[in-house]
Amino acid sequence: MNHMHGHYNEWIVALSFLIAAAASYSAFDLAGKISRVSGRARTVWLSIGSFIMGAGIWSMHFVGMMAFHLGVNVQYNIWTTAASMVFSIGASFVAFRVTSLTNIPYWRRILAGLYMGVGIVGMHYTGMSAIQKPVIVSYNASMVGVSAAIAVGASYAALFLFGKLRSVQGFSYWKLICSFVMGFAVCGMHYTGMLATNFHMSASDMAAHHVAGDSPPQFLMLITVVMATFLILAISAGVMFFDRTVLERMAYYDALTGLLNRHRLLYYFETSFSGKETGFLLFLDLDRFKNVNDTLGHDAGDIVIKATAERLKQAVSGDQTVFRLGGDEFLVASAKGSKEEALELAANIVRMLRKPMDVEGSEIHLTISVGVSLAPEHGSDRTALLKTADMALYQAKELGRNQYRLFDEEIDRQYIRKMELERDLRKALANGELFVCYQPKWDAKENRLIGLEALMRWRHPELGLISPVEFIPIAEETGLIVPMTRWMLRDVCAQNRNWQKRRMANVRVSVNMSIRVFERGALVQMVHDALESSDLEPSLLELEITESIAMQDVADTVDQLQQLRALGVHVSMDDFGTGYSSLGSLDELPIDVLKIDQSFVRQSAMESKQAIISTIIAIAGHLKLQVVAEGVETQEQIEFLLSRGCSIMQGYYYGKPMDTKSLEQWLIDHQASGNLMRVK
Repeated sequence: MNHMHGHYNEWIVALSFLIAAAASYSAFDLAGKISRVSGRARTVWLSIGSFIMGAGIWSMHFVGMMAFHLGVNVQYNIWTTAASMVFSIGASFVAFRVTSLTNIPYWRRILAGLYMGVGIVGMHYTGMSAIQKPVIVSYNASMVGVSAAIAVGASYAALFLFGKLRSVQGFSYWKLICSFVMGFAVCGMHYTGMLATNFHMSASDMAAHHVAGDSPPQFLMLITVVMATFLILAISAGVMFFDRTVLERMAYYDALTGLLNRHRLLYYFETSFSGKETGFLLFLDLDRFKNVNDTLGHDAGDIVIKATAERLKQAVSGDQTVFRLGGDEFLVASAKGSKEEALELAANIVRMLRKPMDVEGSEIHLTISVGVSLAPEHGSDRTALLKTADMALYQAKELGRNQYRLFDEEIDRQYIRKMELERDLRKALANGELFVCYQPKWDAKENRLIGLEALMRWRHPELGLISPVEFIPIAEETGLIVPMTRWMLRDVCAQNRNWQKRRMANVRVSVNMSIRVFERGALVQMVHDALESSDLEPSLLELEITESIAMQDVADTVDQLQQLRALGVHVSMDDFGTGYSSLGSLDELPIDVLKIDQSFVRQSAMESKQAIISTIIAIAGHLKLQVVAEGVETQEQIEFLLSRGCSIMQGYYYGKPMDTKSLEQWLIDHQASGNLMRVK
C-alpha cells in the first residue's frame, strides 16, 4: 500500500468556512426564537432549528472533504454520507434544547457540551467512513483525540454563546463576530480531524483511478450541496425575518401604540429581569379616562392613549422599558434602576401627564396615578412585583389620584385587610351580620322630628364594627351593594311599617342609593317589591342619590327617578355641591330635596362657606325643593342655618346614628315631650 498525499483547494476551504459561519449565525437567531416560545410551537421550532443547524454543519464537513484532493477519483457511499447528517442534527438538537431552558445547573451545561461534541465527532468520522475502496483510511490516535477535544470545546462555546445571545433580536455585530468565531471552531475541528487521517491505495489502483483534476461528478455534487445548503439557510433567514418583523410584532407589540405588550412582558422577565440585585416596576393608570370615551368617543380615547404612550417614551431612558398592558394601563420596567431613579421617573411621569392634550380641537386635561415596586425588596419575580406595584397604584388612587406611591408595609396591611373584608362581606348578608342604624332629621324651627336616614352597618364576628367608609366601597366595587341594597330596602320598609302599627313614629325614612343599583336597572322593581311586601305607604320612603349618580347617565337616571316618583316615593340629592356640577340639569331632575353637604356646614363660620350655603338654599327655594343641612353639631350652626332659611337639620347635635333598639327608646323619650310628627 502506498501512502497518499493530498492538497487543499483554498477557495473551497474558504467556502466551507463561510458555510460554517452562516450556519452559526442562523443558529443564534433560532436559539433566541426557540427560547421565546413554548408548547407545540417550541417543538416545531426546535425541530426546524436542529435540522437547519445540523445540515449546515454537515454541509461544511462535506464541502471540507471535497476541498481535499488526493489526485484520484474518490467515491462516497451515499447512504453512509446521509447517515452522518443524523449525528450533526442530533448534536444541534442538544444545543437548542439546553439553551432554550433557563437556570440550568452548570454540570448539565458541561454534560450537554460533551454530548454535542460527541455528536459532531460522530458526524465527522462517520462521513469519513463513507469513502469507498480502493482508498483505505487509517487514523493517528493522538490527532483524533485533539480533534475530539476541539469538538467538545467548540460545542461548549456554542452553548455558552447561544445562552448569552438568545435575547438579542435582529442583526447584531456581536452575533456576526460570534458566528465567525464559531465558524473557525467548527472548521478547526474538521481540518484537525483531516490531519488525523491517513489515506492509502495500492500502486495498481492508484494508476487506474488517477485523474488530473476534479471529476465532473464530484464538481456537480459540490455545487449541488453548496446551493442546497445556502438555499436552506436563506429560507431560514427569510422565515426568521418574517417571524420577527410580522408575526412577533403582531404577538408582542401593541397595535395602537407600538409599545411592547403584556405577552412580551412575560418574555422580558424570563430573559432580562432577574430581580435578584436591583430593578423596579412602575404601574401606571390614567385617571378618569372613562370620561374621555364617554364624552368624546373611543376615537378620541385612542388619541389620548397614543399621546400618553409618546410621553412615556420621552420620559424613559437607559434600560427603562415601557409596556402597554391594555386599556389605559401601562408599565415601566428597569432591571438595573435604583429606588432613587424609580421615584424620580415616577415624579417626572406624573408631571408630564399633567400637561393638556389637544384631541380633535378639544383641550383635554388628564392626570395619571403611579404605583412603584422595587426589586428585590418587594419581590424578585413578575407576579410579586406586579402585585405590589398594583397595590401601590390602588393606594395612589385612594389618596386622590394624580400622584405616585411607593409600596410599603402599611399598603400591604391595607391590601390584605381589604381582601379579607371582601371575602367576609360576601357571607355577611347570609350570616345576618348587616344591620341598619337610623339618624334623626329635625325641624329646628318647629322643634320636631321630621324624618330618619337609614344607614347600613356591619358587625364583623371577629373584627367588630366595620366602618362604612371601608366596606361600602368594597361592596360597590364587587357589585355586592346590589343585593345589600335590596335587603336594606325590605328591612327599612318593614321596620317603618312596624313603627306605624305600634304608633311609635310615622315619618319618612331615607335610604342611600349606589350608582351600581342604577346601572343594573333594577331599582324600580326593588323599591316596588319592598313597598309591596311591607305594605308601606310610598310617601314614607325616600331615596337619596348623589350628584355623581345624577350625572352618570342623565337620561337614564331621569327615567328611573320618574318611575319612582310615579310610585309615590320621594327623592333627595345628597352631598350637593361636592360632586360633578349639576346646576345645568338640576331643574330637569325629578327630586324633592337638596341636602347640603356636611363639609360646608362644619366650616360655616367662614364667609366663603356661608355664601355657598346661602346659594344652595336660594336655589332650592326657587326650584321649590326642600333643603336639609347635614353635619349639624353646634348651636351656632343651627342659628346660622335658620337665619338663611334652612330649618331641617341632621347631625350629632340632634342624634347620632342608632340601632333599632336604641332608636325606639329615643322615640319613646321624645314622644313623652310631644316632639314627634308625621312628614307632610
